[in-house]
This record gives sequence, C-alpha cells and structure tokens, in this order.
Amino acid sequence: MHRSASRLTRVLACAAVPVILTVAGCSSDSGKDAADKGDKKSGSSASAKPGEKKPTPELEKAAFATLPEPCKALQTGTIDTLVPEAKDKNGTATTSNDLATRASCSWNGLDEDGLKGSQYRWLSLSFFRTDSHASLGSANKRAEEQYGKQVEAAKATEGAQEVKAEAVEGLGDQGTSVVYSVKKDVDFFNTTIVARTQNVVVTLDYNGAAYEGAGAPDRAKLLQDAITAAKEAVGSVAGANKPEEQPQSPQPQ
Repeated sequence: MHRSASRLTRVLACAAVPVILTVAGCSSDSGKDAADKGDKKSGSSASAKPGEKKPTPELEKAAFATLPEPCKALQTGTIDTLVPEAKDKNGTATTSNDLATRASCSWNGLDEDGLKGSQYRWLSLSFFRTDSHASLGSANKRAEEQYGKQVEAAKATEGAQEVKAEAVEGLGDQGTSVVYSVKKDVDFFNTTIVARTQNVVVTLDYNGAAYEGAGAPDRAKLLQDAITAAKEAVGSVAGANKPEEQPQSPQPQ
C-alpha cells in the first residue's frame, strides 16, 4: 500500500512536469514578444526625430527668367501687315507693377479707302511668365495650367459665335488657335492664338471689321497672319533670355 502510494505520487509528479514547462514556455514567449515590441517601438521612435521635416524634392529652375519688351516683340513689318495705318506703330504698353511676370502691348488702326470703305484692325500681344514654387509646382507645370486657362477664356468670350478651336503645330511647346465672330455695330472677326514656350505663355488677340461698305475681312488671312505673328512673339522670348555677349579684350600687338 505504501509502495503503491509512492508510485502514484511519482506518476502525478511526472505528469505535472509538462504542464509546468508549458506555462513556463508561454511566460517566456510573452516576455520575448513584449521585448520585441519594445525594441520596435524604441526603434521607430529613434528613426522619427521630433520636429524633423522630410526633405522636399528640388524643383526644376525656370527656363526663362525674363520677358521681352512686348511693344518690341514684333517687327515693324509685321505690325504694318497686321495693322495697316496703325495709330502708333510703337504700340501702347499696358501698365504692370511686375514686368518680370506679365507684360502686354496693343495696336489699332483704321485703313480708309475712300468710297471702298474702311478696314479696322486691332492687335494685342501679352506675355505671362511663371516661376517654380514649392507649394504650387514647377514653372512649366504652372505655365501649362495658365495656357489652359487662356484657351478656355478665349472660347468663353462674351457674345462669341461660331467658336472653333484647333491645335497649331510648330508653335512653341503648345499652341492653340481660337476663331469666332462677335456682333457689335458691325461683324468683328476674332482670332486668338495661345502658345506656351517652357514657362512663358504668349497670347495674341487679333480682330478685324469692315466699315462703310468695305468687304468683310478674310478670316483665313486673319488666322494665318495671327499665327505668323505668334511664332515671332514666341521666338522673342528665347531672344530676350540669351546671355549677354562679353566684349572681347583687345589682342596684344
């Protein structure tokens, strides 16, 4: 009886060992998990320093830093073609408090031909330049947005009829023509050319009307003349940003 009791005691003791080991193992794992979590937490805290800002990507530098003089951006011959008998061939510059960002000039004239009537022409040329800005985006991206706004503004001109917009090839990085007519005292035929060259948007408005029995302006010619002038204006942007040539030192004799 004593021997049976001793054997039972040993059996129960051995049976209890796995249970103790299991509990000990769970306790050990829990401690390890907690330690791991603590390490991860301390590691993440170490990598994120208080007040530290992520470095912002550097934006590209604006291709063009200045604008051409708007009243000198078109050649005299071009003005003579588009605006015969212009009141002032030198044009009228629009006042601006920031000529490095926006500038414009306009011309108008009435070409009278006696009993054959008169032809009126009005031309306006404007430039808009953008810079790269950390919160607004790159200079080119901002110019693209301005380009789109100018095209939509032309299409939404008050009183515009028969509006037609088309892409213009070979005009800077982007080019669009918008033609329409507006009924005033007579029919005005309008052409707006919007172009983008890098970070500068060029907008050229050109319209014509006939008075006193003169024949209506040729719409196709108005458009072609406007595109030719717009290409010249786009070229003037690059010209205004050419580095100045340094005078050469005289060679020693």
